[in-house]
Amino acid sequence: MSPIQYHCCTYMFPPTDRRFWLAHFSSSLLSSTSAMYRSLRNVRQLNCSFLALQRNLGKTEHSTVTGVIYTSSRMSSEYRIEADTFGELKVPANKYYGAQTVRSTMNFKIGGPSERMPIQVIKAFGILKRAAAEVNKDYGLEPKLADAIMQAADEVAAGQLDDHFPLVVWQTGSGTQSNMNVNEVISNRAIEILGGKLGSKDPVHPNDHVNKSQSSNDTFPTAMHIAAAKEVHEVLLPALQHLHDALHAKAVEFKDIIKIGRTHTQDAVPLSLGQEFSGYVQQVKYSMERIRSAMPRVYELAAGGTAVGTGLNTRIGFAEKVAAKVSALTGLPFVTAPNKFEALAAHDALVELSGALNTVAVSMMKIANDIRFLGSGPRSGLGELCLPENEPGSSIMPGKVNPTQCEAITMVAAQVMGNNVAVTIGGSNGHFELNVFKPMMIKNVLNSARLLGDASVSFTDNCVVGIEANVDRINKLMNESLMLVTALNPHIGYDKAAKIAKTAHKEGGNLKETAIKLGYLTAEEFDVWVKPQEMLGPK
Repeated sequence: MSPIQYHCCTYMFPPTDRRFWLAHFSSSLLSSTSAMYRSLRNVRQLNCSFLALQRNLGKTEHSTVTGVIYTSSRMSSEYRIEADTFGELKVPANKYYGAQTVRSTMNFKIGGPSERMPIQVIKAFGILKRAAAEVNKDYGLEPKLADAIMQAADEVAAGQLDDHFPLVVWQTGSGTQSNMNVNEVISNRAIEILGGKLGSKDPVHPNDHVNKSQSSNDTFPTAMHIAAAKEVHEVLLPALQHLHDALHAKAVEFKDIIKIGRTHTQDAVPLSLGQEFSGYVQQVKYSMERIRSAMPRVYELAAGGTAVGTGLNTRIGFAEKVAAKVSALTGLPFVTAPNKFEALAAHDALVELSGALNTVAVSMMKIANDIRFLGSGPRSGLGELCLPENEPGSSIMPGKVNPTQCEAITMVAAQVMGNNVAVTIGGSNGHFELNVFKPMMIKNVLNSARLLGDASVSFTDNCVVGIEANVDRINKLMNESLMLVTALNPHIGYDKAAKIAKTAHKEGGNLKETAIKLGYLTAEEFDVWVKPQEMLGPK
């Protein structure tokens, strides 16, 4: 069978020089055909010549001529052969990963593309591998190899090689396959940088060089912590601050609007709408504080513990230097974990962070539910707030608009609560020297942080900043409330005040008329004692 394949192509030639270019094209093609059978290099040169010819004619008026490009079947091969300790496997020729990655795709067909290892973990691995290579260079790794590894690792960290990480979360619980996926990608990319052959493991070996002084058991938890910390600082905390500031602005805007309060979903005494919103502001403030308080344990890195926490196959100072490099690369205060046995076998730091995220979700559920209920209506609900109208709310009811941003963030809150259950179970199942729920735990922590961050921004920009107070409705509901009678307690006592409220409710009257009718006070006394604006705090 001939090793030569051909593909039809269309070229554009200037009409004035068409004969010349056709002659040149045909001559080059015929004279090179026999050589193509003998030399792959000639094939490449011919194709490059055709492409250069096409580029040179780019600014000229053209007419079409159909030509042929010949390629070697070896060049168009879809696979290369790589081997791991179990044997040889076909690896896609256009991918940097190797045999161990392919074997994982064969053994863990669980969930499909939506269940891939979070890209934040992959980028975190890029940061870690770059730091490790830099430290290993200090300890004697050949500079040429270390520099190529660092360059490749930087590309991973920058997201330039995302398409080369196909593995799903549902794999070995230590994340070994993903660690090797990263090692293989960085190895092959470094080999390419150095002019070598992909899959050869020469001059850069995925285990001996990229994974030097490391184990999946310490690199994966290190990547977990790097990824979680970056997600918190880059996505979640800025989003919560954004929400906090918007709610605070509304609390100030609404400070003089007096409304009826509600406890047990029933009428209560007055407060200002600004006071009500100030409660939401404080919840978000505490949310940020809870997240920050969990971070010191997340900043502790397992790198240097290798297989079981002893640091086998590392050098003294390796762990500390890697943590310092990671800190410098990320701008976050990472340090080496003081006890590597805990860092590998338990992931209480992520359970703690997940618990803080769970509490944030609880706060978001309360805030969003309050706002959607206060905005219910517009005519048959509470209607105290007017929420932004962002999109049609019904496919059958014309003109209907729904509190969709509130619904979105409450669904996110529910998901985060579920994520926390999974993280809790995973964290509780660290056995002996290794927890093997690592991929699932970090998937859920990252998912929670990202969802809360994105939802907070969406809720802020598409709802909170556009909220308006329906002052007429607020005043009407407040003046009809029977709980204003509470202001009379110090003057006529609880029992008489309760009698006024119950009688007014039974007879459908108002408080003032009923109080006078019962003979408990005069109209003048009622007006002096019952003033909503004086019921907003202690005297």
